Amino acid sequence: MTRIVGVDVGGTFTDLAYFDEESRTFRTAKAPSNRGDEAVGFMDGLTRLGPVADLDAIVHGTTVGTNALLERKGARVGIITTPGFRDALEMRRRDRPHTWGLWGDFEPVVPRDMRLEVPERTLADGTVRLAVDLDAVRAAAAALLARGAEALAIVFVNAYANPANERAAFEAARAVWPNAHIAHSAQVLPEIREFERTSTTTLNAYLQPVVASYLGKLDEALAAGGFAGSFHIVQSNGGVMSTATARRLPVRTALSGPAAGVIAAAAIAGAAGYADIVTADLGGTSFDVSLVAGGKAALAAQTVIDFGLVVRTPMIEITTIGAGGGSIAHVDAGGLIAVGPESAGSRPGPVAYGQGNTRPTLTDANLVLGRINADRPIGGKLARLDVEAARVALATAIGEPLGLSPEAAAEAVVRVANAKMAGAIRLVSIERGHDPTRFTAVPFGGGGALHVGALIRDVGLKGALVPRYPGITSALGCIIADIRHDQVATVNLSLDGLDAARLDARMVEAGGEARAVVAGAGLAVEAVDVVYELDMHYQGQTHTVAVPLPVTLDGGATGVETTGVTEAIVRTAFEAAYSQAFSRLLPGIPVRIVNLRTAAIGRRPAFDLMALAPAPDASLEAARRGTRPVWFDGGWHDATIWDRLALPVGAEIAGPAILEQPDATTVVDPGLVARVDPFGNLIVERT
Repeated sequence: MTRIVGVDVGGTFTDLAYFDEESRTFRTAKAPSNRGDEAVGFMDGLTRLGPVADLDAIVHGTTVGTNALLERKGARVGIITTPGFRDALEMRRRDRPHTWGLWGDFEPVVPRDMRLEVPERTLADGTVRLAVDLDAVRAAAAALLARGAEALAIVFVNAYANPANERAAFEAARAVWPNAHIAHSAQVLPEIREFERTSTTTLNAYLQPVVASYLGKLDEALAAGGFAGSFHIVQSNGGVMSTATARRLPVRTALSGPAAGVIAAAAIAGAAGYADIVTADLGGTSFDVSLVAGGKAALAAQTVIDFGLVVRTPMIEITTIGAGGGSIAHVDAGGLIAVGPESAGSRPGPVAYGQGNTRPTLTDANLVLGRINADRPIGGKLARLDVEAARVALATAIGEPLGLSPEAAAEAVVRVANAKMAGAIRLVSIERGHDPTRFTAVPFGGGGALHVGALIRDVGLKGALVPRYPGITSALGCIIADIRHDQVATVNLSLDGLDAARLDARMVEAGGEARAVVAGAGLAVEAVDVVYELDMHYQGQTHTVAVPLPVTLDGGATGVETTGVTEAIVRTAFEAAYSQAFSRLLPGIPVRIVNLRTAAIGRRPAFDLMALAPAPDASLEAARRGTRPVWFDGGWHDATIWDRLALPVGAEIAGPAILEQPDATTVVDPGLVARVDPFGNLIVERT
């Protein structure tokens, strides 16, 4: 398998990266996204790279699931549950949208009349006290169908301890359910904690028809184009899964696109010698930030997509704010400039696109300041951007209310956006105990490299590394990402007197299941690693610490698979993890193992980043494009303009300078210098 394409569909643009492993040919493409029917932009971008039939594999990072959750545009879901538990989604953790006041305005994604109870009960120790009433299940399923349900979630209390009742109910309901959009919680999240299990299973059902419809459209379009290769989806944990798994577990795509960008940024920075980075993905609608320490992206056990929408599945820790290139700027009721979260997206887009929008965006502000070349808009759809229309919009919406010139208004908009971005970076660095002066920013996305100087200056970062192709970094991540499958099971074991053989058997079984999913993905891998982690705590504690185990699945000399886990190994690992988290231990208190987490990782063949390097005959003379006025710090400066992709290795460009390329623009502020490293990355530092 040699010809692979990574496709990242964002809110404004669809980015594509093509790599032929045999010829080491690398190409990129960019096409406008089509909100509401993203398959159109997907296919438009693919055809720009050549015949679809010539491709061997496509790996896709998607925001369809994320957008459906944020915009509450999922399917109509029905829930069948245990008596007394139909309100778990509304009770949550007794939190509320607004801390102060007596009333909240939270509405769960499933209204109360779509949540039905059936007789059944399983105890916490796994004992079935009351077998499920299958006639009641079938009647409930029929009632939910009559009320318009498109997907069904079955969630019984304590099903993590014994899923027998849930499985029986699932089979009974499936016999009368008209589609494949049906699941029970033990399939999605067989883990203790009723609300998190209910929320994750429900949101999975909420996304099933949406994601299945989207993938179905893509499959049809690809088949019509003659594509006969493998098609895969990036997960929120940064790994890759088959489209069959994505249809069954769409909740794992909640942060698919942003996760691919973090994977690529970590790989690019690691090859360049930077292990501690902060990724800064500025797209058309949002700004996504993640911290990579020691070369490893941080994984979280769960995330909150929006208030009350809790997804408990492993995913890369990413902080998202509404500050993208299409974010609309306005003066609020208090007379202050605000940027976002509302976005112009790709339709109608910024004012300068000339597609009907009259409200200025962050892109319009950068254009008026001369940082974006109006004659070379990214994406290839527009011949030229309308600078004068952007000036008028900024003057009307920002300048006139505040008594500012169009340029001063544009600079103010950029500074407000920069401040929001800096706040997001502080959230993942300083507020989590990391010294930002040790970290290097990796800005990417269509607009990230426009704000390099602000990221360095406002947060105090060490410097910045701008990837060779910042606009398609997330698409490149789709190519680089390993295949990965995570699963969890609640075990509830005491560490004292641990039955290691019993735990080893559970681990071997889980490892085999996870490895089988990876093997069935259909992508070439060099090896499959199985890794384990335990959720543990001292007895009486509510929350757990993640405890990585220094063991793996191994056939050994006997051919009988084992992990070799022992009580001593688990205790040592727990004490190390607990000490790192809390700087102390609690001697004399019993320790418990709550959950077993298993991950199978199919290691993809290494991507040679030297394939992106500048041509040997590149030169400064060939890259020079003259000068133009660019606004910095309250006035115009003559900035040198460069064709970034024509710069040779070792070139040093002092600010003020603008480096242009088809997928992005890099701004080097006064007082900064950029040099080209052997991979073609730009290393930006203070002079």
